Amino acid sequence: MDITGHKHHISQQYNIELEAIRTHLSEMGGLAQRQVNDAIHALIDADVEKAEQVVSADAGVNSMEISIDEECVRILARRQPAASDLRLVIAVTKAITDLERVGDEAAKIARLAIAQHKEGASPRGYIEVRHIGGLVSHMLQDALDAFARMDMDLAISVVQTDRTVDMEYSTAMRELMTFMMEDSRSISRVLNIMWCLRALERIGDHARNLAQYVIYLVNGEDVRHSSLDAIEEKVHPKE
Repeated sequence: MDITGHKHHISQQYNIELEAIRTHLSEMGGLAQRQVNDAIHALIDADVEKAEQVVSADAGVNSMEISIDEECVRILARRQPAASDLRLVIAVTKAITDLERVGDEAAKIARLAIAQHKEGASPRGYIEVRHIGGLVSHMLQDALDAFARMDMDLAISVVQTDRTVDMEYSTAMRELMTFMMEDSRSISRVLNIMWCLRALERIGDHARNLAQYVIYLVNGEDVRHSSLDAIEEKVHPKE
């Protein structure tokens, strides 16, 4: 067994194919994360050009999803993988769907940044966007690193951070709702910020999903819809 927990096969080509889907997943993840970071900066800096680049680049994320999915289908058809190899292929097919949706959410933020530029800056919400955006960006990076290293502890930390993001998001939404009630003139502009925060919260959910696939990949446990305590117990059972 190699350090990733997957077998070296007699067929060198099979090894190359398995490593290729891992590499391509990492590349797609890197592109999706850049999209998220650029979209956040476009909104905060009122950078319409960068926002338009994010919207245009979403097609590249979509294309990578299709390409990697086709690679996985070929491996399933030709190699009929079993055990850990099968889990790897399944985990990759699930992960690319989440990454494609991360790209969609980034494009949504970028389009809202363009709309915000036309309407004028919101009087509130940019601090919350920067803070929650930083959290979900780190979640996404850690989830991708956990996938690359098969690191279940790092994956658990991503799931933990998602709970923090959910709480921060709820607090921010309540504060912005209160502000709109006090200043009706700002409703349209603050709503744009709220939709951006919603997109960031969804990106955090997708990063959490990626982390859960790592746990499935390493020990075969499907921890979707499980509580954090249940996940920790499955990964580090008490004696």
